[in-house]
Amino acid sequence: MDIGLTEKPRQRRRTGRKERTAQPGGNPHLRVPYITRGVPTYDLLDEGSLIQIEATADRILAEIGIELREDAEAMRLYKEAGAKVTPLSAEAWNIRFEPGMVREILKTAPPSFTQHARNPANSVIIGRDAMVFAPSYGSPFVMDLDKGRRYGTIEDFENLVKLAQSSPWLHHSGGTICEPTDVAVNKRHLDMVYAHMRYSDRAFLGSITAPERAADSIEMCRLLFGREFVDQNCVIMGNFNTTSPLVLDGVTTSGIRTYAEAGQGSIHLPFLLGGAVAPLTMAGAIAQCLAESMSSAALTQLVRPGAPVILAGFLSSMSLRTGSPTFGTPEPALGSLVMGQLARRLDLPLRCAGNFSTSKAPDGQAMQQAMMSMMSAVQGGANYILHSAGFVDGLLSMSYEKFVMDTDMCGALHAYLKGIEVNEETLGFGALAQNGPGEHLFGTDHTLRHYETAFWDSALNDDQPFETWSEQGSVDSAKRANQRWKDMLNTYEAPAMDEGTDEALKDYMARKKASMPDAWY
Repeated sequence: MDIGLTEKPRQRRRTGRKERTAQPGGNPHLRVPYITRGVPTYDLLDEGSLIQIEATADRILAEIGIELREDAEAMRLYKEAGAKVTPLSAEAWNIRFEPGMVREILKTAPPSFTQHARNPANSVIIGRDAMVFAPSYGSPFVMDLDKGRRYGTIEDFENLVKLAQSSPWLHHSGGTICEPTDVAVNKRHLDMVYAHMRYSDRAFLGSITAPERAADSIEMCRLLFGREFVDQNCVIMGNFNTTSPLVLDGVTTSGIRTYAEAGQGSIHLPFLLGGAVAPLTMAGAIAQCLAESMSSAALTQLVRPGAPVILAGFLSSMSLRTGSPTFGTPEPALGSLVMGQLARRLDLPLRCAGNFSTSKAPDGQAMQQAMMSMMSAVQGGANYILHSAGFVDGLLSMSYEKFVMDTDMCGALHAYLKGIEVNEETLGFGALAQNGPGEHLFGTDHTLRHYETAFWDSALNDDQPFETWSEQGSVDSAKRANQRWKDMLNTYEAPAMDEGTDEALKDYMARKKASMPDAWY
């Protein structure tokens, strides 16, 4: 598997598949398969504070431990690695780790790795100075200005995959962009994985809701990429949640083991609500997050040393008046900065934050909260940023309008993260010298060389004078976004796929669906 930032993907041995290189967007000079950071990360805490957090995480694992449920194989792996295992029942165990033990296990995990896309031009590096933006994940509802809030369908799922594919500012197709509730629970994973494969040529996430669904996701990848290629490379990842506080259930650990056994990637995410399933104070929540994510990630290395793994943190605050989660607030944003420091000390890739919001509409609150959260991810050094587009309603809804508003913001972040290049050309002395004092620079040679690439250009903003905007109907950003996603879907073209591969995928799905009755819960 590729782990270096400069390694090229291995040549696939399968033939007959046509590849389609993604077309650039409105800012072609910024179109990249992933971002290579050009600005430094922000280190919030000093060495002493970081050591205290790490020591508390070790103390949690050594003195309180993790409760493991209904996975005797995971229990055996932890025990053989040296963890102290105490039975709690026939199918539950308390797992405790000596200080430093989990860190030692994680030393075999790669500091960065390549997740291959079916279009090699869209393969992504995850780790170190690389940064990948992916859409939001897991919402049962979708909403738009025309139809309002409603349960998601497979049509919505496919539409959102198409919008992600159409944006030059996202790098990854994501996973469960919304729940397609019109497809049976035990079968919808097949349709979701197929939608990512058929309507996008970017990397994607697979199913994690049951180990057999994880296995289906990987088997479909073998049909798409070829068995030998999948055996040697990361082509799919699973996004796994611990059950906070301090529980790993058997469905989760079985799924983790399934991905790791196949050499595929996994993300290890505690979902921490301060005051409910984590300490109310951010330092305590960060220590718990580190403990849960490390102990979950360590399982992959016990299954297959070198399996790709991503440390993760989902820190959220709470309204103390109502008990409701709040998103896009400053305290979790600070927590994301610290998680970045801790991940760098472990030399592991990090997933955290995103364009979070509790707003019920694509409005000012939505974008204010989103920017607070998203900036903490990019400043903190996150490498894989899920929830980069569409997140509203505290993750309960995926908004079509906010999706395109967020991707526009992601475009601005591409320009921001490039940093400033300083050399003789960029210093622009000649631009001032050509015409001298008191003369405008519109026609200078320097301006003509750079006018197309000097500034990021939004596809959504209205920067006209007030009078022009008013004469054109005073259309606000949400209405512009509504028209934007419709235009994108109207002009969308599916990337080419070999007919034989497509038929093999459809046949696999049909056989799997026919083998079991529908289950709706």
